[in-house]
Amino acid sequence: MRCWGASIIVGVVFSQRVKMSDVARTAGVSVATVSKVVNGRYGVAQATAERVQQVIRELGYEASLGAQGLRSHRTNVLGILVAEFEPFSTELLKGASREVAGSGYQLLAYSSGDGDGAAIGWERRSLARLSGTLIDGAVIVTPTVLETKHGFHVVAVDPHTGPSGLPTVDSDNFAGAVLATNYLLGLGHRRIGHISGRPDLESARLREAGFRKAMTDAGVPVDERLVRVGGFRIESAAGTAAELLALPDRPTAIFAGNDLSAISTMDTARSMGLTVPDDLSVIGFDNVPESALVNPPLTTIMQPLQRMGAEALRLLIDLIGGVERDTHIQLPTELVIRASCRPHR
Repeated sequence: MRCWGASIIVGVVFSQRVKMSDVARTAGVSVATVSKVVNGRYGVAQATAERVQQVIRELGYEASLGAQGLRSHRTNVLGILVAEFEPFSTELLKGASREVAGSGYQLLAYSSGDGDGAAIGWERRSLARLSGTLIDGAVIVTPTVLETKHGFHVVAVDPHTGPSGLPTVDSDNFAGAVLATNYLLGLGHRRIGHISGRPDLESARLREAGFRKAMTDAGVPVDERLVRVGGFRIESAAGTAAELLALPDRPTAIFAGNDLSAISTMDTARSMGLTVPDDLSVIGFDNVPESALVNPPLTTIMQPLQRMGAEALRLLIDLIGGVERDTHIQLPTELVIRASCRPHR
């Protein structure tokens, strides 16, 4: 029994995905009529259209994105593609999610399943699965290589090779690294180690370059034994930190290439009987939420991750809409002072 004055459906149970035929049967109309209502076509009486729309709401019917894309060549869905969901990409996703509200688009977050993104071409495979029928454009986080079909818009966040003609959003990694190193120098540290990120990632290269520039400008030679690859990951950074801290003349401070590496360095120091910051000062990069929660809270360089996600999403929407604008957005970095560094004694 169906009562049109109420907002409930009696005696109708769907154990699987609601189909257009379920809507038609419940509303007492043909599938063709439901299709016209769903796709906004003419030829349906106002009262009938309203009845169908009410049933759609109550049953929770959603048109298949794939089928909708095949019919209209538009899904009004944008993708944000990542190699994995870790603190960096999660913060970007938060910003993109806020920006998409009220835009007329929906957001699909998709992980390639390729772990840390070292597998070359993960984004190409991901785009091949999603483009054309599921999404109208994509934001891709730290892409390695990129090939897109004509007419499909893509924005890269922190691409491996840096800006190269592709619409890009990043932060000023070089200036941020200079800030971090100068802060340690200003505290009197001279034996400063650097745990760098992935050698194939432009942001990691820029952070190491900024570290070296600040040391050179201060007239402090860089001890190459104190510059080692940490890979931006907790496990690999832990091994690198242990090597540095086991040196006879160990560093008094370490600038880690990202917050996860810095947190790993602090844990490693603690396991070796050292205290942060009394025995070792540590500074990170990113300002992910975890950096404020460790003990002691981590001094770090903030890149505005949520704003980067929002800017990338807005750039993508503008490109799809034909809006002419700059296609490289670089955001500033800032020093966030907490408790993991102290003056050298």
